[in-house]
Amino acid sequence: MSIVVKPVITEKMTAQGEKHNRYGFVVAKTANKVEIKSTVEKLYGVSVESVNTQNYIGKVKTRNTTKGMAIGRVNKHKKAIVTLKAGETIDFYAGI
Repeated sequence: MSIVVKPVITEKMTAQGEKHNRYGFVVAKTANKVEIKSTVEKLYGVSVESVNTQNYIGKVKTRNTTKGMAIGRVNKHKKAIVTLKAGETIDFYAGI
């Protein structure tokens, strides 16, 4: 199982990367900070200074349809915010 599922590429995380050298990743729910740090260092060839994690609970969503109320749920996920050492960057668009 992969530790890093995908990078978070949003306006807010792009600004964090440019300004504070922080990058976001959706990671496996069972991953800890040490595993996330070693995986990011191995995948992108950078030095990680710190890792912060956030667990998101799945929201319950409802909507009205012609057949009545449709009730669903957004999946749970875990997000990691990785701070790199000064002078290092990750370019997500290099392979495009």
